[in-house]
Amino acid sequence: MTKKIGVLAIQGDFIEHVLMLSQLGVEAYEVRLPKDANGLDGLIIPGGESTTLSQLIDLYDLRQSIKSQGAGGMAIWGTCAGMILMAKHIPEERPNTLKLMDMDVIRNAYGRQVDSFESDVNVHPFDEQPFHAVFIRAPIISRIGRSVQVLASLGQSKPIAVREGRYMATSFHPELTDDTRFHSYFLSMADNN
Repeated sequence: MTKKIGVLAIQGDFIEHVLMLSQLGVEAYEVRLPKDANGLDGLIIPGGESTTLSQLIDLYDLRQSIKSQGAGGMAIWGTCAGMILMAKHIPEERPNTLKLMDMDVIRNAYGRQVDSFESDVNVHPFDEQPFHAVFIRAPIISRIGRSVQVLASLGQSKPIAVREGRYMATSFHPELTDDTRFHSYFLSMADNN
């Protein structure tokens, strides 16, 4: 049975996720209103500007829908700004996060836009071929809870991809590469629904 995967399409680089899913033969549903999230097996929250994304989630009355769908078993993946929104805690008052994953995240921790970089990283669920990760004003995970599994780290101690049950977050942008492994992995998470 074909899985129904949504991409939050209110701000940020959602179209790149839609195109990546299309490469895998999956039709993505653009989520802009609460009704668009009904019946999804998975939802991707893209990179963008986290404060703006949070404000638009509230403006379009999506917050409760996303949280209740997630509690009901929908897989959710946040990339970059999406990772920030997945966190239970951030040091600033804004944005108002979804508080889905037991982790603390610091926004723009690697620096400004000019400090963006790329790096090959090993990802535990994948084969031995490194994943080429693109970091743009990337957040840093400063704390993870016991139930959070680290999928990839930068160096020895900086988690950059994590999973907690049916939730996943990456501080980088897999959708800006030609490598579909993270999207395939997310589809496998949604398959368990």
